[in-house]
Amino acid sequence: MKTIGLLGGMSWESTVTYYRLINEGVRDRLGGLHSAKIVLYSVDFHEIEQFQHQGKWDEAGVLLAQTAKQVESAGADFLVICTNTMHRVASQIECHIKIPLLHIADATGEEIKKAGLKTVGLLGTRFTMEQDFYRGRLTERHDLKVVVPHERERELVHRVIYEELCLGKIKENSRGQYATVIQGLLDRGAEGVILGCTEISLLVKPEDVRTRLFDTTAIHACTAVEWATRDSG
Repeated sequence: MKTIGLLGGMSWESTVTYYRLINEGVRDRLGGLHSAKIVLYSVDFHEIEQFQHQGKWDEAGVLLAQTAKQVESAGADFLVICTNTMHRVASQIECHIKIPLLHIADATGEEIKKAGLKTVGLLGTRFTMEQDFYRGRLTERHDLKVVVPHERERELVHRVIYEELCLGKIKENSRGQYATVIQGLLDRGAEGVILGCTEISLLVKPEDVRTRLFDTTAIHACTAVEWATRDSG
């Protein structure tokens, strides 16, 4: 079994879910008392969030690249960045490590294609919804059409992530507002919706909406298990 390198803490709320899902996945695949081999480095999200909202992506990339090198040095065979947004600096991180990076958009794109969908809605931070590093990868590498909410809805989705979900606050009112945003994406042609922030699945569940949801946390974790156990068992 390979050792999974987790670059987490962005936020720690979703990193906990990664850790649980990966260990459950390894147990289910290999049976008995098996659990995952994991190297986890959890960063201080305050520093990362400051870089994000100041537009200092290069500085964030330097910090995470240094951290990724420590994960690699600790024995990880491949790297999982436990967040959608910070894949904004994935290429910068890849330049500083020798181990493979399991990109969250690629794992998600493959899952969407397996489901036979062509057009998907995307929820996430404002950076993920508005910048091209995520949407562009889904379009160019996976031939998907990506629909994002209107500007005011994007502001709502972004605010709930940072002011509520990253702080562990789950509010029924916000769940209803997200459901309304999702319905708007469906009305504009989306055949399913990507929960493109690793915290959103803490709020929105499949029973809350009438469409296929692609939980990037679960998809990323499941793919990590596949990579780690490919030659095991």
